[in-house]
Order: sequence, then structure tokens, then C-alpha cells
Amino acid sequence: MASYSDRMTRFCNSIDGAADLIFFPIGTDLDYLTGIHRDIPNYGRNLHPGHWLEGMWIAPGRDPILTLPRMTAEFGSAGKITGVDLRVLGDWDDPVEMVRGILKDLGVGEGATVAVSEDGEAEALMELQKLLPGVKFANGTKLLRPIRVIKDQDEIDLLARAGVITEQAFAATVKNLKMGMTELEISSEIDYQMRAHGSLGPSFTTSLYNSGPDHALRFGDKLGTWPRKLDTPVSVNFDFGAVLDGMCYDFGRTVAFGAPTEEQRLVHKLVMESQAAGIAALKAGEVTCEQVDKAARDVIENAGYGKDFRHRLGHGIGWDVHEPPFLTKGDTTLVREGMIFTIEPSIFRDMDFSARVEDCIVARPGGGEALTSGFQDLIVIE
Repeated sequence: MASYSDRMTRFCNSIDGAADLIFFPIGTDLDYLTGIHRDIPNYGRNLHPGHWLEGMWIAPGRDPILTLPRMTAEFGSAGKITGVDLRVLGDWDDPVEMVRGILKDLGVGEGATVAVSEDGEAEALMELQKLLPGVKFANGTKLLRPIRVIKDQDEIDLLARAGVITEQAFAATVKNLKMGMTELEISSEIDYQMRAHGSLGPSFTTSLYNSGPDHALRFGDKLGTWPRKLDTPVSVNFDFGAVLDGMCYDFGRTVAFGAPTEEQRLVHKLVMESQAAGIAALKAGEVTCEQVDKAARDVIENAGYGKDFRHRLGHGIGWDVHEPPFLTKGDTTLVREGMIFTIEPSIFRDMDFSARVEDCIVARPGGGEALTSGFQDLIVIE
């Protein structure tokens, strides 16, 4: 079990005068520090009166203050947290006056440095500017990131369990795949199976990237691609992940609808070799992020498919799906033990075929430790 009090103590001890006050709204950073989970995201926003002050106010050396709108406090789990000074904003109350009182109680005055999470509302910053003339703002997420980027064993175990759920959902979906299914049918099945196996929901919008003679690659056009039937031949690249207790998984596999060509089989094997090279290179304390990217990319480039590997090798993952640092050229961050990355090489050939594999990998001194590894061979539906 995570010790949230230990995390809070480590964070406050690490600030070292960088901020007089830190505000973490309901979001990823607060979830990590306290276990107050985020809501399942909605496409449209559900706002409450004074929504911008919903979150935790932390001044080093003082007890934190949690502010919640009345509806959230009465009906949400955040209102049941213990060990904090909970202040509830009624629908009729003035949020500015509540913040004024918080600043007074925490001893924060004019000219203070206030750190705000990247999850924060612009309105919170503007109101603080009015209340604290001369206020200096800092990025609260960047203050927390050095702690968040290194996962402890509890976090690693939790993400591994999310990986098990993800693989179980994929296995159940594969059993139901058949020729002529639509993208909507398959993505809906994936989402159902993740929830059925214990996920809160998808960690991001479940995506299928398809390439074939009659299937042009189309990214970000769900309404346009969902009705498409997957008629032979087409490569279907799955990209999805489960959520468990705030931790997000990211997973990718390739399915061929119709008999694959010999080149397609060879390219799929090449992508798996590229991933293996990236995992082997993920040696904590010895390499930078860009060196890991190069180790995997060289495998594909040396085989003549470099132009078809169109993106970075991977990204940090954990409490968000995409977190710094990134496995890409130009990121000179030293890989450290306990960092977790996706390693996801791919080859996309529009109007032809594609191949992709993705797993979450823990950086270790001797190389990466994969949290998932099943179903990597090319799956064929005929």
C-alpha cells in the first residue's frame, strides 16, 4: 500500500524554499500525493460554483487545507479523506473570500511564491494575482516531478497489475475477432473487456490504427473510421490501456485481418527485434533517453525501414499516460532505476501494411524489465 503521508513529507522536504504555497487541484499530482482520485474524464466539463479552488493548499510546515465544492464534499470520495483541514464551499459562498482566509491562515502574504500544478485553472492564477500583489508563480508539477518520475515498488506492482488487466482484456477480445467487424465493434469490445476485468476504464481513448490497400491511415478521425469494416487484407494496430488505482497502462499489438505477406511477417519480426534492443538498452545509470531511442531505431533503419518509423520510441508512464522523460532524440535525461517507459517501435506503410508492439518497461541496472510480454507474435484472423 502506498504511504501518502511519506510522499507528502518527501515532497515538502524537497521544496527547499522554492515556494511559499503550493496549490494542487483535483488531478494527477494530487492523486499521487494523497490518493484523492481524479474523476473519470468527460468530453464536456462539469463545473461547480467555485470549481477553480477545488484542491489542496500546501504550505511547508503547516497542515494542508483541502477545499471542495459542497456537491463534491457531500457525494464524492474526496470529502471522506482524513488528516487534513477540510473546507467546504457552499453554492452560495464566495470562493475568493475562502481563498483569502486560506492565505491568512497559512501565513502567505504579498510577494509570495506560489506554485500551481499544471492541472490548475487559469482562473485560480488570476484570483491569486489579485489577492497577492507581486505574487511570483512557479510550476508545482515540476517541483513534484523529481519524486514522481522514480516509481517505488508499490507503484511498479500496481502498474504490473494494470498490465495484467490489459492483457486479459486483449486475450478476451482476440477470441471474438472475425472478418468484417467494424472498428467501432472492436474498440467497444476492448473497452468492455477492460472494465469487466477490473479497470476503471480506458487510460486514454482506445485507438485502432489500420493500414491496407483499402485502408488509408487516418489519425484522430473516430467518426470517420469507426464505421469502417476491416476487410482483408488490413493490419490493425491496437493502442489502449487499463487504469488501476490511478496508474495508467499503455499497450500495443498488431493483428492481420487476412493472410499476411512474407514481407509483412518479416517486418513484424523486425519491430519485435527493435523493441528487444530498446529493452536491453534501458540500463539504469548508464544511458540517456536518446541513446535508448537510437538503440531501437538503428535496428529498423539498418533494415531499410527508417522512414516508416515515424515517431519517438516511447515515453514515461505512470500516473499519466504520457509523462516526461521521453525516449527520443534530444532528450539527454539519464535513465534511472525505477523509471518506467513505454517502448513502442512501429513501421507504418500507408495503403500497404503496418506493424507495432508496445509494452511498459521498468529501467533496471542490467536492462529493462517488461511488465507485459504476451501476444507479441503477429495474430492472424482469416
